[in-house]
Amino acid sequence: MATKEIRRIRIKRSIRSKISGTSERPRLTVFRSNKQIYAQVIDDTTGRTLAAASSLKLSEKAPKKEIAAKVGDAIARNAREAGIESVVFDRNGYLYHGRVKELADAARNGGLKF
Repeated sequence: MATKEIRRIRIKRSIRSKISGTSERPRLTVFRSNKQIYAQVIDDTTGRTLAAASSLKLSEKAPKKEIAAKVGDAIARNAREAGIESVVFDRNGYLYHGRVKELADAARNGGLKF
């Protein structure tokens, strides 16, 4: 494993020890690969994914930050359809910067509270 990946996993464990999603306030987690970005709303008490969105379903080409913002809008829309108003944000060990920040800001603008 690369040292960058080990560092991210260590940070992720630290974050996950402090936060967890409940049925009233589920966890919005972000996964970022080199090409795609994924977001899920998870209830950790039951271990179920309540809403999800990813850049795989988007067909248009755009810069990665714009795609992350569209995924943020989509996750907010899907979460509201599932009856979720507020979430706990889990950046999954990534820095709150760039694509992760764009996704979070778009989800906030879409109506999610965190």
